[in-house]
Amino acid sequence: MKKNRPKYRQIIDAAVIVIAENGYHQAQVSKIARQAGVADGTIYLYFKNKEDILISLFQEKMGFFVEKIEENIAGKPEATEKLLMLVKTHFKMLSEDHHLGIVTQLELRQSNKELRLKINEVLKGYLYLIEQILEEGKRSGEFHSSLDVRLAKQMIFGTIDETVTTWVMNDRKYDLVSLAEPVHQLLINGCGQ
Repeated sequence: MKKNRPKYRQIIDAAVIVIAENGYHQAQVSKIARQAGVADGTIYLYFKNKEDILISLFQEKMGFFVEKIEENIAGKPEATEKLLMLVKTHFKMLSEDHHLGIVTQLELRQSNKELRLKINEVLKGYLYLIEQILEEGKRSGEFHSSLDVRLAKQMIFGTIDETVTTWVMNDRKYDLVSLAEPVHQLLINGCGQ
């Protein structure tokens, strides 16, 4: 219920900016509240603590990623085309929100093990989407029939993820979206006949 309220989204969006600009450990709840334009106490109506904000932020943004990718691949007849749309959408969304790129690629990785486990739980929907595309490609003959979907799924996610991390670490000095085609070519060559 709280997730549908405008203040919830304001706080999430503010947290992305504050965490990106200050780092997770230096991102005080009071800074997030100030960025969101709400009183400090308002944060606690929606979140238990800063860790809860980070997990919720990732759930929200990853849920939106999956929705957007599903929307963009709907109606695409080929698995290879769907995979290209997945890569393009991922790169486009992060290139349009560099604060989110910093948070997902750098700050989430500096969290404690328990927090990382919760984040991995959130990733399951995204990984399942990749898995569906791979299974479809195997059925259609676009991908090799002996393709290990579990391994390929991890490699695809890892390739996309590392490409974005490198882009973030290089201060976004080049066009991330322009890398979608070459990354896609590498991926389909690895999965193909």
